[in-house]
Amino acid sequence: MEITKATTFSIIVVLVVLIIELASATQHEVGGSAGWDESTDYDTWAKAQTFKVGDTLVFKYTSGLHSVVEVGSESEYKKCDISNAANSFNGGNNVVKLDKVGTRYFTCGTSGHCSAGMKLKVNVVAADSSPTSSSSSSSSSSSSSPSSSSPSTSSSPPSTTSSSPPSTTSSSSSTSSAFSHVYNVFYSSLIMGFVSLLLSNF
Repeated sequence: MEITKATTFSIIVVLVVLIIELASATQHEVGGSAGWDESTDYDTWAKAQTFKVGDTLVFKYTSGLHSVVEVGSESEYKKCDISNAANSFNGGNNVVKLDKVGTRYFTCGTSGHCSAGMKLKVNVVAADSSPTSSSSSSSSSSSSSPSSSSPSTSSSPPSTTSSSPPSTTSSSSSTSSAFSHVYNVFYSSLIMGFVSLLLSNF
């Protein structure tokens, strides 16, 4: 069956839209390299991310030991109440798409794990939103504090602060973002190759 020019053009438009979505979406591996387990501080991890509509969450964990349960409200999240779960997964490698603006709540369904801190709150913003800079807000708040009019005459030596090791959360986030970028570029290249093939017969 011969493909008409109109059909070819429609396919090209759909593929271009898919490329745009792939380029803008980010794949967030929950917990970074540690994955979905009890050892990760998910509040700290989530604060280092910007979750936008179209992004995905990837939960990697040991099936049978952990699970993923999505609850529908802040109250259920705080109480670790999974009796009215909106979604539940137990496969060990689950992908959840963030398809709308709002807050979503996830916990582990294994008894005692949620209360031990194995839960995640995700604030999803519009795809065209810019990430909020926490560093600029903290610097502005520190600069707003009044300085002393007279110089300090303390004879005590300046305090030395020990350098802390680099945050594993930040490095994990960078690794996840890099993987997401390679993933998107790979599939975008495949789609562009298919578009080129269609255009050659257009």
